[in-house]
Amino acid sequence: MIPRDTIDRIFSAAHIEDVVGQYVSLKKRGANLIGLCPFHSEKTGSFTVSPSKGIYKCFGCGKAGNVVNFVMEIEQCGYPEALKLLAKRYHIEVEDRELTAEEQQRQDNRESMFVVNEFAQKWFVEQLWETAEGKAIGLSYFRERGLQDETIRRFGLGYSPAKGNPLTEALQKKGFAERFIVSDAETGIGTGLVGKSEDGRLYDRFRDRVIFPIHTISGKTVAFAGRILKKKENTGKYVNSPDSIIYSKTRELYGMFLAKQAIKRADRCYLVEGQMDVISLYQSGIQNVVSSGGTALTKEQIRLIHRFTDNITIIYDSDAAGIHAALRGIDMVLEEGMNVQVLLLPDGKDPDEFARSMDASLVVEYIETHSTDFIHYKADLLLHEAGEDPIRRSQALTDILHSIALEPELVKRSEHIRLLSALSGNGEEDLQRVMTRQRKTYIDEKIKRRESAVAGEGTTFPSEAPSQTAEATDTDAPVQADTTLMYSAQDKRLQQRYGQLDTHFRNLIQVLLRDGQRVLFTTEEGQAVTAGAYILSQLAQDGIEVSNEVYARIMKEYETQMQDAGFTPERYFSFHQDPAINQLAISLLSDPYPLSRMFSKQYVSENVEAEVKKEDPNELVNYIIQILLELKFDLINLRIDEVQQMLSSGTLDGASQETLLRQQMEYMQIRGQISQALGNRITAI
Repeated sequence: MIPRDTIDRIFSAAHIEDVVGQYVSLKKRGANLIGLCPFHSEKTGSFTVSPSKGIYKCFGCGKAGNVVNFVMEIEQCGYPEALKLLAKRYHIEVEDRELTAEEQQRQDNRESMFVVNEFAQKWFVEQLWETAEGKAIGLSYFRERGLQDETIRRFGLGYSPAKGNPLTEALQKKGFAERFIVSDAETGIGTGLVGKSEDGRLYDRFRDRVIFPIHTISGKTVAFAGRILKKKENTGKYVNSPDSIIYSKTRELYGMFLAKQAIKRADRCYLVEGQMDVISLYQSGIQNVVSSGGTALTKEQIRLIHRFTDNITIIYDSDAAGIHAALRGIDMVLEEGMNVQVLLLPDGKDPDEFARSMDASLVVEYIETHSTDFIHYKADLLLHEAGEDPIRRSQALTDILHSIALEPELVKRSEHIRLLSALSGNGEEDLQRVMTRQRKTYIDEKIKRRESAVAGEGTTFPSEAPSQTAEATDTDAPVQADTTLMYSAQDKRLQQRYGQLDTHFRNLIQVLLRDGQRVLFTTEEGQAVTAGAYILSQLAQDGIEVSNEVYARIMKEYETQMQDAGFTPERYFSFHQDPAINQLAISLLSDPYPLSRMFSKQYVSENVEAEVKKEDPNELVNYIIQILLELKFDLINLRIDEVQQMLSSGTLDGASQETLLRQQMEYMQIRGQISQALGNRITAI
């Protein structure tokens, strides 16, 4: 575990301008530094570094963070690794603190499983290269598939013998506990390298197979896939490690550890289905390639790719199953806001066969010149199948428009519509109208799913969930919390109300971060009241709860920390260990401060902030009261709209209707009082 005081020392020593300056050419501009963003292509610098705040923000792509976030992004590593890299740079010794019994057990379980996997990985490789059976069967198989020895070694391929249970015996001889070599489906503890029969007999799970190790993004062996070489009745072609506390097949991508730097350089990722597809393309010179591992593509896998690029090219088999998987993948990639292309391989080949069928340079050339955007792909496929049948053409267009409707950006949707119109001969306005309806349906369904979902996505194995401290998890990147307000109604007007509430709460959080410790006034008893204390007391007094989880956590931590004389909200939250909190804090600290517009017709970040600090505290009081009144006004409007929706449902009896009507009248009276207060703007306490 990295203690909090060590983390604070790292943050204090690591000047963001020095660290960023190693990767970006920075020029002085006022109190800040500016340069070309390292995370997206641009000609005019929009990447800003604030030495005084210790944060960066790109006003082009929106990326923002502190010095640790920058190292995580640029080095593509996790939070603990970024801290250690900075500690090494500034010669800070990272000392471990004593773990609690629960933390120690959790860490021991994870580390033991990784140690078991590393041992098994080396053992499988040894069987492939140093045993007669491995050479004759496993190595011969890989060479027959066209793999060079260097490639076989680079991917750590191995072999598991056909007879007996030699791996089980080797693991037992090494002294590994049974619970780490066998899998427990309930707790997720155990690698599953060894199976256990009903009579208690242990056996090698991967017997008589060639082995493909699966690595985390940082290179740790997390699981295995074993491919059988001879068809056997009632025996699957592949056997895979079971999900566990260290491995989830929905989150890992085969080949990502080797591909990540190539993906960054090319700003594109090629996505295939199988392990051999990855290896053969890699050997042909296409190194920015990963695989979903023979399973259905997941959102988690797409988001992992998105950390390195916005561009994905899908290269699946050209059979019916491959086409179906490609069509499904297109929609999932679009939904995540990424750019997707598709490649149809010639003669019905899969990527592995294709890579082995021609010279490596021709493979690269073909892929680069024959990839097409998803509109052309779906139009060629679906409209061609439909022919001149009007019903089938309508269905094909509806399918394509559904994909376009998933695209988050309006401009891209418009361009896709224009292209589809040209390809199909249908008018842009007609296509636009249908697509707009489909997008509305998609948004409504998304809101409905959010309503029915439980808060947060629980882990598969909650008893072994990693702790929130720096060293307790092997996760290679922080999971970003969903800061979207959870809607509780489908009605469009109610959605707008919730969005307005989210804006008010966001503005209050911004005040807490920038001016929370500033004294607003002194009570008759001589007690100084700060902006933060005033906001929290007003929310508590009216029983107003924050629906957004991240906002609520910031307010709760603020209330806990604000009595500390050394508490600085800007620094505390922008350097918070939780990435969802520090990202939100940095974004709010980087955004224009609405309060500043009271004192300046033209917003200039550093100068106006200095002006605001000099102004009469009553101006800040006025701004806070304005937000609170608007918040209460929208809350009461929300209640009125919700009551009206229930009254309009037609399902209530007379007594219930009377109760709701009485409640609605009370709400409207309160709304009138708030409206009057808004009209008579209070300018001082």
